[in-house]
Amino acid sequence: MLSRVSLRQFEQRLERLVEGAFAKTFRSELRPVEVGRKLTRQMDLARTVGISGLVAPNRFTVALSPADSSQFESYAEALVRELAEAARDHARDCDYGFVGPVHVELVSDASLGAGEVTVEAEMVEAPGGVAAGSLVLPDGKRISIGEEPVAIGRVAEGAVVLSDPNVSRNHAEVRRFGAGFVVVDLGSTNGTRVNGALVKERRLVDGDLITIGATVLRFDAS
Repeated sequence: MLSRVSLRQFEQRLERLVEGAFAKTFRSELRPVEVGRKLTRQMDLARTVGISGLVAPNRFTVALSPADSSQFESYAEALVRELAEAARDHARDCDYGFVGPVHVELVSDASLGAGEVTVEAEMVEAPGGVAAGSLVLPDGKRISIGEEPVAIGRVAEGAVVLSDPNVSRNHAEVRRFGAGFVVVDLGSTNGTRVNGALVKERRLVDGDLITIGATVLRFDAS
């Protein structure tokens, strides 16, 4: 089950949504936080022991009644995003690993009544069986790290473009390294920091904070 801190964070994010788009959507018995609880409960039930520790499902299919599906069809993207964040938060709290990126899908199930929800969870490896990783920007946007390095700097061609005079044109990049990921400073003027420490190259672990100029990026191992 979600820890008290993660559950409260999840609730707070959804409360902000409820004040807006979800205010009209969730008039039925279905509450978003209950969907989050069901999802994380399935993570706990389906977890298994992997080579380097506990591994949890990373792909979730959330089935809703046709009535509930139609009510918030226009806002499904926001709910999917928050449910995926809830899964990542729960994995971090419980020290679970993933075999691939976290993915949540909402589907309509005619056998369900209003307010009812089911969650199916499974483990799906990333393409090629490689490790999954992403960078989370301050605005919440998530950039997956694929085979090509994620370039960070002021040049418009980079994956993460920062209009900050303290950021070099080609400042740093995050790339795959073996079964994991590293951040590499590309000879920038003001340096790259990981969790406050100045680095030239650093292997990344889930939750690491990368500071480039005045911008802080979070590395997620999912």
